[in-house]
Amino acid sequence: MYQSPARSLCSALSTLCCAPCTTTTSSSSSSLLLLRSPVPVKRALSPPALLGSSSSAAPRCGCCHQGASAGQCSAAVGPGVASSRAACSMGNSTSRLYSALAKTLNSSAASQHREYLEQSDSEQVDPIDPKDLLQECQAVLQKRPPRLQRDFVDLRADSTSTHRPIRVMQWNILAQALGEGKDNFIQCPMEALKWEERKCLILEEILAYQPDVLCLQEVDHYFDTFQPLLSRLGYQCTFFPKPWSPCLDVEHNNGPDGCALFFLKDRFTLTNSVNIRLTAMKLKTNQVAIAQTLRCSETGKLFCIAVTHLKARTGWERFRSAQGCDLLQNLKNITQGAEIPLIICGDFNAEPTEEVYKEFSTSSLNLNSAYKLLSVDGQSEPPYTTWKIRPSGECRHTLDYIWYSQHALNVNSALGLLTEEQIGPNRLPSFNYPSDHLSLVCDFSFNQDPDRLL
Repeated sequence: MYQSPARSLCSALSTLCCAPCTTTTSSSSSSLLLLRSPVPVKRALSPPALLGSSSSAAPRCGCCHQGASAGQCSAAVGPGVASSRAACSMGNSTSRLYSALAKTLNSSAASQHREYLEQSDSEQVDPIDPKDLLQECQAVLQKRPPRLQRDFVDLRADSTSTHRPIRVMQWNILAQALGEGKDNFIQCPMEALKWEERKCLILEEILAYQPDVLCLQEVDHYFDTFQPLLSRLGYQCTFFPKPWSPCLDVEHNNGPDGCALFFLKDRFTLTNSVNIRLTAMKLKTNQVAIAQTLRCSETGKLFCIAVTHLKARTGWERFRSAQGCDLLQNLKNITQGAEIPLIICGDFNAEPTEEVYKEFSTSSLNLNSAYKLLSVDGQSEPPYTTWKIRPSGECRHTLDYIWYSQHALNVNSALGLLTEEQIGPNRLPSFNYPSDHLSLVCDFSFNQDPDRLL
């Protein structure tokens, strides 16, 4: 079951101490901006040489120890400079990926026991080169089928912007406890849901697209996986769990799931951060949102990024509508009535026919849905963003969106969806895709026309 920070830390460190390690020198600088287009990922035929000798057993990734706190956490961890770090052999001993994680646990997890926590910006952690982490993930996944290829669709009407685009990734990654214990994906083998490998599929997807801003839902391995690793890739990390997460009803859970927001510290400065517990009919609900105002280092311009996950299931349409209205009102206040450009990412659990969708599309915030731009007429949402088979039957729905201020932002490109053929007859999740929801990725630029009105 869910462990306390101290217990989790002791478990991690004792495992680390028992693993044979050697020291290797690594570069002190690493960048997430090496490649701006999707990276064609091929599985490694053997574990990378930098990881030491391999065993005949399937390689394992060691960053699966249980998490720290069920509370809210806003962790601002600056990437430090290290001249050396431990590199351990794969197989039955601890991998370098786990060594990286354990070092981060050693420096920060023991203090993650309060409901709200902000780590000091001065606290330094060893940076990880994203290429090294990607290689480690590929070694763990070498027995799985190759990653499914997706291409970006160029949506630029012109090429007037001289600044790098802002890449935003939206993804419901599927909480591990729900995937194994509640969601009943009857066509997905339990072997495909093993966290030791599924987490590497998730990381591989993130590393392939290298987002500047990452918005995740159903995160129940924040403290032991995503915050330690992504902070060392240069991201500032924030997590807001659901007050009554259904994950806690699952035996051997890893704590509550919630929303998480990550942004690259070398590209943006945080000016404001708000955790929102959504209300419906004036009552506080179990759904949450995070809204952060960032200043772009290159342009000096502000924008607000929000992530949310609305109530699921048929019969809750009015409830979702009320939650959406509450979120919109909060965002109006935060953006000073749309003076600050806005991007909203989320699993809305609502088809485009629902009232909550109409509220967002007709809001005074002047929002548009980025993935509509992939359609021929620019007015239709994709046919699906989630596709799974449960005991009740096959479920194919459009539930995930990236909304944006169309007066202030342009969509330069959007990542195409997986085709039905790629997804396969057993649908999602699967051995080569880790979630029942597809990731959405868009490149945004600030509108350069000073005369364009709100």
